Amino acid sequence: MQTQQNTNESLDSTHLAYGREVAELLSQSHASTWVNDLWDIYSGYMIAQPELGYNPRASHIFASFKELLFFFQRIGEMKK
Repeated sequence: MQTQQNTNESLDSTHLAYGREVAELLSQSHASTWVNDLWDIYSGYMIAQPELGYNPRASHIFASFKELLFFFQRIGEMKK
């Protein structure tokens, strides 16, 4: 029982730490600004691809971009 409680407390502490980091990030700009900036960053990356050459991680980079974009969209919805 004690181990389960310690695990729960550890998870709670981790979630609170994540929440503080997200709050700090959003104190810099609103979630919608992050979405727009992410599109600008990714668009610039895609425009530069011919000059940069083939990147075998391109699909992974897109997946990361997509997840970050969805994350900030969800955060934006929470704040409404």
